[in-house]
Amino acid sequence: MTSATHSTLFPRVPDTADAVLDGLDPEQREVATALRGPVCVLAGAGTGKTRAITHRIAYGVRAGILQPSSVLAVTFTNRAAGEMRGRLRQLGAGGVQARTFHSAALRQLQYFWPKAVGGELPRLLERKVQLVAEAAARCGLRLDRNELRDVTGEIEWAKLTQTVPADYPAVVVKAQRDAPRDPAEVAKVYETYEELKRERTVIDFEDVLLLTVGILQDRHDIADHVRRQYQHFVVDEYQDVSPLQQRLLDLWLGDRDSLCVVGDAGQTIYSFAGATPDHLLNFRTRHPGATVVKLVRDYRSTPQVVHLANGLLAQATGRAAEHRLDLVSQRESGPEPAFVEYADEPAEAEGTARRIRDLIAAGVPAGEIAVLYRINAQSEVYEQALADAGVPYQLRGAERFFERAEVREAGVALRGAARAGGNDPLLDHAEGLPAEVRAVLSTKGWRSEPPAGSGAVRDRWESLAALVRLAEDFERAKPGATLSDLVAELDERAAAQHAPTVQGVTLASLHSAKGLEWDAVFLVGLTEGMMPITYAKTEEQIEEERRLLYVGVTRARFHLALSWSLSRSPGGRPGRRPTRFLNGLRPGSTAPGGRSTVADSGGAGVWSGAGGSGSDGGDGRPIAARRRTRGSARCRVCGRTLTDAGEMKLMRCDDCPSDMDEALYERLHAWRAARAREIGQPAYCVFTDRTLTAIAEAVPGTEGELAGISGVGARKLGRFGAAVLDICAGGDGYGADSEAADEM
Repeated sequence: MTSATHSTLFPRVPDTADAVLDGLDPEQREVATALRGPVCVLAGAGTGKTRAITHRIAYGVRAGILQPSSVLAVTFTNRAAGEMRGRLRQLGAGGVQARTFHSAALRQLQYFWPKAVGGELPRLLERKVQLVAEAAARCGLRLDRNELRDVTGEIEWAKLTQTVPADYPAVVVKAQRDAPRDPAEVAKVYETYEELKRERTVIDFEDVLLLTVGILQDRHDIADHVRRQYQHFVVDEYQDVSPLQQRLLDLWLGDRDSLCVVGDAGQTIYSFAGATPDHLLNFRTRHPGATVVKLVRDYRSTPQVVHLANGLLAQATGRAAEHRLDLVSQRESGPEPAFVEYADEPAEAEGTARRIRDLIAAGVPAGEIAVLYRINAQSEVYEQALADAGVPYQLRGAERFFERAEVREAGVALRGAARAGGNDPLLDHAEGLPAEVRAVLSTKGWRSEPPAGSGAVRDRWESLAALVRLAEDFERAKPGATLSDLVAELDERAAAQHAPTVQGVTLASLHSAKGLEWDAVFLVGLTEGMMPITYAKTEEQIEEERRLLYVGVTRARFHLALSWSLSRSPGGRPGRRPTRFLNGLRPGSTAPGGRSTVADSGGAGVWSGAGGSGSDGGDGRPIAARRRTRGSARCRVCGRTLTDAGEMKLMRCDDCPSDMDEALYERLHAWRAARAREIGQPAYCVFTDRTLTAIAEAVPGTEGELAGISGVGARKLGRFGAAVLDICAGGDGYGADSEAADEM
């Protein structure tokens, strides 16, 4: 998913300091060798910024210019810090500290608290939502789930921008920020939340930064101690630094200037959390003699993807836009981005799933495909569509790989087998490292074929399968490696949070996709109101939404599809419009200046580049035709209009009474299990549980009736239709679809 995990993960450690510089382009080499004074690296998406700064640190260490223990590299996510530690280890600079701001501050706070304050550090509050809810209740306010989440986020923003409760209302007005409640009410909840923390002797993550800043400001002896320890600083994603984080960085530095910052104002997408690109844009003002290097050679994306990305930012306004970087692709030509319009959201999800299935059939690994959306609530319809299409997927945002229970259990089992060596009967018939790992993990639930369906069982299998693939890669890189060698590698990776890739199409929000990349990316739901999001009102907020779409586009290496739907539900009023950010960029649209880029394609209003679907809305028919023939989806029990994809499949509300033929469902379920075993695929690849339920409720008697059930497309109708109709008519279904199966 990242450039660190895309190819082999076990390169040779460079023999010399000069060898560390091998393979860097001229600008990356300039970064790597600029080891004195302040350095500002303006690095566009896909330009190898992590490569440049890790080689810079490694070169300095290997050349004897930097002491590993004196370097602190800071970034914003545990994943990014883990990747940085992994790369430094591969370059022979394993002693360097690479941490998030919070992790580095917490480590210092724990160490210095007894000396600076006395006693034990207060307990760290892992999740503040419950305490915020108590604070709201104490203020006489009732917040629903969404309001509670938003008020919690607002408190985090206030603390990161160093705004105290009393100043919050005025600061919100000045910042033209939309508060989730009346600013005075938010301020009161914020103040009460702080009181509750003091009463219970707990601190939150923002307090970690605030308290560290306070100690370093008040205790010059402690500040001097930290500055003697860390003499050289590297800050990644500098455009995302908050005022509080910048204050901490200033205190770490003191009056020194041994600082390298890396960032791209065009990728500032976290202002809601207090991030601002001002520190990056003002760096040369604060450090007039700074070395400034621009990285614009894009090694990630094809010229077609890069052209679209550049076009997005070319229409941007504001200060960040004035400092935009025009990327230059270094890759061979690829397909044009596909622009696809659908009649409704379920059709968009189904069409996306079909395209993904086709890519996988063409050889693109599922783990190299992502579906990205604006908000997490959009994921459900894509989860259902991918399951219906028999495509494995994973939701971005799960717990860290090495902290998963099954991974910890697997580590214990592998360590035990390594200690036992030839005395472990599990390994009697296993030849080679991968076979040994498979044998050990088979006791923890791993099988050669994935389990049917999704959920926890599938997640567990995917984790174990990732360890098996890692063992295979490890043996290819180091022939003759033993199980003990692999265990040592896993320990190092766990310490660095350098996880292997879990296979499956990634479903993720645009925000959580930052820093990742895939061979194929599907940007979905690109309509006005969603992109830009409805609550983006000011010009600055609108421009951040544009940058968010830019981040999504630049995640793609080769295949890129952008889609939208004209209505939310089948038969709904087709009143949606594609996002304004694509005006002048998608074929047939008009640029802000009034010029049409490509002639309108005609009645369907759908365009696609190479690899697109032409003028169909997801089922092979023009959208105009679909709009004429498709009525509203209403519950057949109570008559309510249905919008949930699962309910539309059943044609009833989830809580309305079911008239399912239980005996028929059991026969269908048994047939599905047997059929799945025959074709060697998970059961959901035949039909999902929802589709079986819909069939058992409808009891179709003809192909037309069966085809009318959501989840039974033309392909499944041809392959399994005869058997299903036979079962519905009282037969057993066996043999009825064998001829169709033989043709597949």
